Amino acid sequence: MEGKDEENGRFTHGNQFWTHRSTHGRGTLFGSPELMWEAAVEYFQWCIDNPLLEVQYVGKDAKRVEVPKMRPFTLQGLCRFLDCNTKYFNEFDEKNHPDFSEIITRIRETIYEQKFTGAAAGFLKESIIVRDLGLADKKDLAVSGDIVVEYEGPDESTD
Repeated sequence: MEGKDEENGRFTHGNQFWTHRSTHGRGTLFGSPELMWEAAVEYFQWCIDNPLLEVQYVGKDAKRVEVPKMRPFTLQGLCRFLDCNTKYFNEFDEKNHPDFSEIITRIRETIYEQKFTGAAAGFLKESIIVRDLGLADKKDLAVSGDIVVEYEGPDESTD
């Protein structure tokens, strides 16, 4: 085969095999919006089936106990589960893939709702989830107007 070293099986320097590819870059992970939703549901179920474990020591003998804690759904966790990154996932928007728009919205709303209700019920750390969901009360501490500084020190003209 031209451009390939038959002895060691490696491509030779300057080969142009990449030009013979029918596609470039990563292919689409999902052939349809329904397949994307099924994959997301599989991730959601995995989160439910694999709660976070908090180790506690209870009783006079300090017996070690693992207490299951709610694992929040996250877009980053979903992407890791799907073996993609958030940039790739975000490209499935209305402009690039209009047929996936409804499913992307459903996935984002499911993640939002699970975090919100988990925090509201006290299963998730409220302060972290509130910030993550963009619900934090933000106070504008900006000062408007002129600031005048007056100095009443010794008169420099008298020595």
